[in-house]
Amino acid sequence: MKRLIPGYIAGLVLAVSLLASAPALALGLNPAFPEPSIGPIQAKGVIVWSHGRSINAEDSQSPTPSYLRALRDNGWDALRFDRASRGDTLTESTAHLVEHVSELKHKGYKQVVLAGQSFGAFLALMAADSSAEVDAVIATAPADYGRFDDFYDSWKLNATKLYPLLEQVKRARVMVFYFHGDDFDPGGRGERSREILSARGLGYAVVDQPAFMTGHWASSSGLFLRRYGSCIRDFAENTNLSGEQTCSPRWGTSPSAEMKLPAELADAHPQREAAATAAAPTGSGVASDNAKAPRAFRDVWYGFYPNGREVLLGVESVRGNDLTAVYAIGPSIDDAFPAVWSRRQGHIVDDSFVFDEKGKSTLRFRPRPDGGLSASWSSADGKTSMAAHLRSIDPQSVARRGGAKGSAPVPAAAAHGDGDQAEN
Repeated sequence: MKRLIPGYIAGLVLAVSLLASAPALALGLNPAFPEPSIGPIQAKGVIVWSHGRSINAEDSQSPTPSYLRALRDNGWDALRFDRASRGDTLTESTAHLVEHVSELKHKGYKQVVLAGQSFGAFLALMAADSSAEVDAVIATAPADYGRFDDFYDSWKLNATKLYPLLEQVKRARVMVFYFHGDDFDPGGRGERSREILSARGLGYAVVDQPAFMTGHWASSSGLFLRRYGSCIRDFAENTNLSGEQTCSPRWGTSPSAEMKLPAELADAHPQREAAATAAAPTGSGVASDNAKAPRAFRDVWYGFYPNGREVLLGVESVRGNDLTAVYAIGPSIDDAFPAVWSRRQGHIVDDSFVFDEKGKSTLRFRPRPDGGLSASWSSADGKTSMAAHLRSIDPQSVARRGGAKGSAPVPAAAAHGDGDQAEN
């Protein structure tokens, strides 16, 4: 596909073939993650992911999407189908993929699920059209005919060439994702795909324009794993599915039990001091400049970053333009960085909350018309930044979080522990 792909870091994928001895980063089937494989006898099945295709980059060097972890962590083996861009055609690569499926079945894998991004999604569907040994397909942002800006004449083929593939699947269950703001998507593919797949009598799922997911590469984010990983896992494992499976992600609707918070913020019965001054447009209760004493209030906003980490801001007190707040983020998707919280000192600049303490990350929160906040985070060195939309939540919902491991708030006397390192 004719597109420019962001630079990727080689070495994120351990390219040692599961099927045969091969050099690192060899083409063909390679492990998707560095952990040892379970093996065809004990594994629930194997998922094979196919990357996209570019004219100016080798997509075989691209990272494995995080959502494959949902299956790997639940007893599946995970592989990549790596191809060189030169000679990577739908016809040739589909033929090779079908051969690999047959080999995997011969080795004893009970299920073979094909997943793919963009051009790789087309490959997965074409293989399912050609082989009855494919058990399921996970297709994200399928495309092969260019994007709107550069290839308008062929761009619509990303829809018209897709529908026959969905009509010709031999027996595989099909799950397909379409994202808002995808320059390769002509639009309307969700409804038509659902019509085709429902008429086939096979198991299927169509996730069309899901909330918070934008752009052609949405499935590569940690946020996609957090919100849809479990649904993908359930779809792959539901061998008896004969109709539509719907995905209703709960992650991100309220603070999870994984977040760590100070005890006073997790108090189910906050004591609010009646505010004598007018509240800010966001309902934050920020006092006016002539306030003589800090006003106690408990306003909380919650959301998540694109990397799949939850974020929470709880403003505790305000004196004039100075404010104190608790800032918390959840753990990273790979648990490399734990959930942390810190108490931050900031100030009001125009209509925004700004926390720019020396040696710490910079936080900016601007009110939104819906009562939420537009949030931005910048690392202490200024080299990395992220943005998020936070919505106002009932403070008591924080205390009502589930009792999963790590749900207990840390004591107020515990070390606050600045979370700058973990935020990275």
